[in-house]
Amino acid sequence: MNSTLTNKSPQAAAEFAANPEFAEVPREVCVTPPRYRNEIGKFSIHRASNCVSCGKCVELCRYGVHTRPAGYRQVIRPLDYRCVGHQCEASDAFCVKNCPAQALSFDESPVFKTLGDHRWTPDLLASNWWMAETGHKPPTYLESEIGRSGGGFDRLRFVFPDKIPSGLRREDIVTTLQLNKRKNDSRPKITIDVPWYGGGMSFGSTNIRAQLGKVRAARAWNTFSCTGEGGYPDRFIPYKDNMITQVATGLFGVREETIQRARIVEFKYAQGAKPGLGGHLLGSKNTPAVAAMREAMVGTSLFSPFPFHSVYSIEDHKKHLDWISHINRTTLLSAKVSTPNDVEMVAVGSYCAGAHIVHMDGSYGGTGAAPNIAKKNIAMPIEYAIPKVHKFLVAEGIRDKITLIVSGGLRTAHDILKAIALGADGVVVGTPEMVAVGCVRCACCESGRGCPRGIASTDPELMMQMSLDWATQRLINLLAAWREQIVDVLAKLGMKSIRELRGRTDVLYYLADGKDQE
Repeated sequence: MNSTLTNKSPQAAAEFAANPEFAEVPREVCVTPPRYRNEIGKFSIHRASNCVSCGKCVELCRYGVHTRPAGYRQVIRPLDYRCVGHQCEASDAFCVKNCPAQALSFDESPVFKTLGDHRWTPDLLASNWWMAETGHKPPTYLESEIGRSGGGFDRLRFVFPDKIPSGLRREDIVTTLQLNKRKNDSRPKITIDVPWYGGGMSFGSTNIRAQLGKVRAARAWNTFSCTGEGGYPDRFIPYKDNMITQVATGLFGVREETIQRARIVEFKYAQGAKPGLGGHLLGSKNTPAVAAMREAMVGTSLFSPFPFHSVYSIEDHKKHLDWISHINRTTLLSAKVSTPNDVEMVAVGSYCAGAHIVHMDGSYGGTGAAPNIAKKNIAMPIEYAIPKVHKFLVAEGIRDKITLIVSGGLRTAHDILKAIALGADGVVVGTPEMVAVGCVRCACCESGRGCPRGIASTDPELMMQMSLDWATQRLINLLAAWREQIVDVLAKLGMKSIRELRGRTDVLYYLADGKDQE
């Protein structure tokens, strides 16, 4: 891969466009099994030695757990991860009860129980994998809406009306989001088809195939992905219309040409997972390609300063935005900030400086590379920051002139909806995309060879575990499943558009001390 940043000639640009890697990708759902033959699932199927391979289980199973490929005489090892367990017991298709030889049994997988944590429970991980494979919402035996953190979005629930207004059709429900709300602004009125876009993942921190899969899926769904602070590889260029360029404190890979090709430029002033700390890439991930992109020595650890030492006021912030505005006169400007106690003043200041988007990043975001001491103890949780900023912007009379995008630990379609109901316009997601391509949340993201599944890795051998087309389709499927769930909730609320949900805290209630409290 050529990792240098150069201006492409028309001939070179045409060669890029002709490469099959850059073909247009439709947003159609296509069943995309995991990379491993038997992904980790909630249940384990046991086939005893008295099995006669009669094929009865293959005939009965509706989920593809039991298979006998063409040319095989025997039923092969069950695909455990597809089993719905107890949900199937009462049906006529229950393989255990209907096995003529009584050779089948099942129980809950002991490996499954070891996955994840209280925020990303085993059920949430398996739900994400199900959506990435099928493109549809998970089965009910998986708890796909909340985790077990005991706080935040896990304690918020929707209040649905007893009667849904007649005449509301699912196909008429609108999920689009306009990103430039400034009046009399000459810059494009960019509209995305879903109320979210992909978060920044730097070249050097993540498998380039995962990054390309993210932006290809974003292109299919007419939304965006983000470069992160690691620079702008040439392989992103064909997708420039769907790629946000990030300018962070280290200025790694920031060039005039990368700014000129961007439809949105995001200044990263702080990150909710580590406010008060700059980005850091340890030496084991600083390969020759990464070092060339970042203009650094191979194998050295790279630490971004905190903060921008040229920005100590709103006036300085405005100079930054003016700088980008002059280099690219059509790009939208975004300011990514953390959530300090006075975050509402930061949001108003960003609007006054000329930003089109204020991106608030709360705690609990970031990957396993983010230090827990910072992630869990410094920034304000995003569920507190959203209504605080929303109400302040309304009081200042500028709520409909700025787009409020939020992030920081959002995991599911229901988290997205709750954030919007609290007052956000849309959200940024990151970790769910990595889970969709196989992440098991082992928290080894900082090491070059630490990621067992080759996702948060720059190691050439580990990166080969994942194909670009596979990653792309898994992410397209995930987004399709999310939109399906969002439309379901909007329909139950009797809303024709996602925009009607913004700030509607009256459709939420808080679960306090295990009891429903409105």
